[in-house]
Amino acid sequence: MILVNLLPHREAARKRKRDGFYASLGISALIGGVLAGIVFLWFQGQISAQQSKNLVLKNEIGRLEGQIKDIAALQSEIVALKARQQAVEDLQADRNLPVHLLNELVRQLPDGVYVTSLKQENQVVTLSGFAQSNERVSELLRNLSNNSDWLKKPDLIEIVSNSISLGPREQRRVSKFDIRAQLAKASELKKPLSSASGAAVSPTSAKPASAKI
Repeated sequence: MILVNLLPHREAARKRKRDGFYASLGISALIGGVLAGIVFLWFQGQISAQQSKNLVLKNEIGRLEGQIKDIAALQSEIVALKARQQAVEDLQADRNLPVHLLNELVRQLPDGVYVTSLKQENQVVTLSGFAQSNERVSELLRNLSNNSDWLKKPDLIEIVSNSISLGPREQRRVSKFDIRAQLAKASELKKPLSSASGAAVSPTSAKPASAKI
């Protein structure tokens, strides 16, 4: 006996396949949504953690900027204090400049040269006096140029012939000179400064010189 299936089995098979496809599609969509949610939550967590780190870094940067400003202010104060300290040291060192100047003149004046006037304006010293000859004035200029630590760059302003009276009937021809020189500051000298007590001019010096300041 032959059995013939008259039901629409092809339609039923297609329906089952279609239902299975839709079911697998829905499951895939559900799994994809779950995975997307997990990934989203993970990224959100990473973003939140990074934002927290950024906030901490921002606070630390602000604190460091404040410290940097304090350090800059301290450095400015240190520079100002050093400048004031240097100014005080220069003033203290320059207090003995007149003593060093007179002592240097006694050492550098050759025999036959007499200083009658000594004038200082800032670091410029002007010497006026008499010499027995022009050669004595040249020797004084050489001494100031080569041997002096305190007087630099001597410049002969003027030299003229003159006569001085040595007695009622005696006169002598001399050279009247004016010399300008630069006075060095104590802070500019490399060697130690000599003591003020050793720089005093002895009244019994072999080189007679009179200075009027």
